[in-house]
Amino acid sequence: MKDIATLHSGSKPSEWIVRWSHLLAPGATVLDVACGNGRHMQRFAGRGHTVTGVDRSTEAIEAARVFGDTVTADIEAGPWPFGGQVFGAVIVTNYLWRPRMADIVAAVAPGGVLLYETFAAGNETVGKPSRPDFLLQPGELLAACQGLRVVAYEDGFLAEPDRFVQRVAAVRAGGASSGEPDRHLLPAI
Repeated sequence: MKDIATLHSGSKPSEWIVRWSHLLAPGATVLDVACGNGRHMQRFAGRGHTVTGVDRSTEAIEAARVFGDTVTADIEAGPWPFGGQVFGAVIVTNYLWRPRMADIVAAVAPGGVLLYETFAAGNETVGKPSRPDFLLQPGELLAACQGLRVVAYEDGFLAEPDRFVQRVAAVRAGGASSGEPDRHLLPAI
């Protein structure tokens, strides 16, 4: 079994983020919240997106800097560094700070995408994180996405490494300039 810390710090992007990355408009700006070493920044920069990562770890930011713009900030103890800014996509994995949830969702531009995956209640039975402060309660991520159109949502157990997660792919209306409804196709299976 893989360690959760390895999952978070590894260079391989989240399968959820990869699966739903087709929802991003070509050239969309991307904000990676709690970016760590920049594994998702690397993926999106490689696909031609302008990427920005934020993390409180100076060591992580140094590593992520090669993929795009970086901001060293403790978004739990300090102000949200992106007030009034919006991005074509906001990516969050393995991170939860409830007081910032509204800021994260507000940072999604019209027509933009929120891809969010983090630990959920039940994880305390299989490992860390185990504190309720860091585990989403049933339906909590869906509730945070009110005002966005949910394209995909999962809440449950994943193996190898064993963990409980909630994850969402959601889109903010308003990106289509043609007057037609936004069309976000499911990936080919």
